[in-house]
Amino acid sequence: MDTNVTVTLIWPQTNRGSIAIVILTLVCFCCFLYSIIVILHIILATPHLRDNTRYLLFAHMLVNDTIYLVTGLLLFLGAWYLIYLPVPFCYFTYTVATSTYRVTPYNLAVMSLERYVAISFPLRHAEFCTVRNATVAIVVIWTVALIPNLADFITISSAFGKLRPMVCSQGALSVTPEQNTIRTLTFTISFSLVALIILFTYVKVLLVAKSIGSGKSSAIKASKTVMLHAFQLLLCMTSLLSSITERYPFNYISLLTVSTFLLFTCLPRFLSPLIYGLRDEVIRKHFIRIHSVRK
Repeated sequence: MDTNVTVTLIWPQTNRGSIAIVILTLVCFCCFLYSIIVILHIILATPHLRDNTRYLLFAHMLVNDTIYLVTGLLLFLGAWYLIYLPVPFCYFTYTVATSTYRVTPYNLAVMSLERYVAISFPLRHAEFCTVRNATVAIVVIWTVALIPNLADFITISSAFGKLRPMVCSQGALSVTPEQNTIRTLTFTISFSLVALIILFTYVKVLLVAKSIGSGKSSAIKASKTVMLHAFQLLLCMTSLLSSITERYPFNYISLLTVSTFLLFTCLPRFLSPLIYGLRDEVIRKHFIRIHSVRK
């Protein structure tokens, strides 16, 4: 329940439909990767964006989602082709996938708080939201995200020597009941806190927007941005549907398994640069300018 990169063992039965979806997933990933590279280039090559906390956190989220998708695809394809991996390599890949999965909502919460400070305390925004503080926030995010994996590692480490090369999946790495307890508690606490933070910042920013009474105010735009973060959090949570469908026998239909992985694991991350990055006026202008020059 902790992550949407859970992969069950897939019978080595393929059909044209499932293979086509796998190819579609890889094509979408290439398009996603291209968008990420262009957006990161725009942020790093533009001084006032590079030194802006908001864009720094956004760039961090894009890099994190890319790592998450790479490891998630590796785990999925490994299970698809029944590739047996050494336990340390399997656990390392699984750790990267699960930790990056948790980093995304934490990052969204920090981005929402940044918008809250910008609107509620505009005179102190430059003092609070510095590159140094953003870097500290990113370090804290990763530390918190890795704590459950550390607890999980302590739980499973004693069984490492008994495990043989395996088809890498969460189920294969679950050797004690405590691991499932850790994952359930981590998910419940993490997403509840993030949801509360986003709700708090949205209400506060919306109250400021109403007090200003201007439909074109920055507070109105900020409230829409926070609402967008809530939508992105919802997209992250849809990934849980993939782990739910794995419990039923019809999951062994390869077409359904691949479709579930594409819709609930990959698609939410593919949408990130589109619904946030290209929505931003500055990034969108640079993006259009880059492609118009190439033409």
